[in-house]
Amino acid sequence: MSNEVSENILAFYQGRSPDSSGRMLEDIWLWDYQKLEYTHDYIQWLFPLKEKSRFNRNAPILNDEVIKAFRTHEQLRLRLRKSLEVMLHFYGMQCNKFDESGIEITKSDNYLERKLNWIEEGNHNYLRLTRILTSLRLLGLEDYAQALFKCLNQIYIEENKNIGSKTYSYWESTAEG
Repeated sequence: MSNEVSENILAFYQGRSPDSSGRMLEDIWLWDYQKLEYTHDYIQWLFPLKEKSRFNRNAPILNDEVIKAFRTHEQLRLRLRKSLEVMLHFYGMQCNKFDESGIEITKSDNYLERKLNWIEEGNHNYLRLTRILTSLRLLGLEDYAQALFKCLNQIYIEENKNIGSKTYSYWESTAEG
């Protein structure tokens, strides 16, 4: 991958440059639920992967240099956590940090309302959640990925018919690394 592409994702996460559609990270954080649901080319910027996106040809692709930058710079990880919080809220979840003892992700007060927008057979948000789990692990937030998987595991126990075993197996293998 070219150095320019790695610079793009770092500059985006540092708030110095927009994504390929001209949006700043801070603007995406302010989107309402409808915009988060129906816009499909931002999730690859919020949670980049090492593989090329099948859905967004302008999406950044992680390389070792970018992964190292996230893993070694607390400010990048803080901003990644903010992106996670935005998406958790969208799904009806919340992050509870228990100082150094750990992190827990649980259903939030608006879970019952929010689940109606994503828990259904074949929903595209299942792919988004797989992406989020993978990106968190790659970029140094393994504990958040594990906490998210634990919450998704609980949701799967209740909603397995709507989520499906294939989706769950992707989440499980992603969380295990």
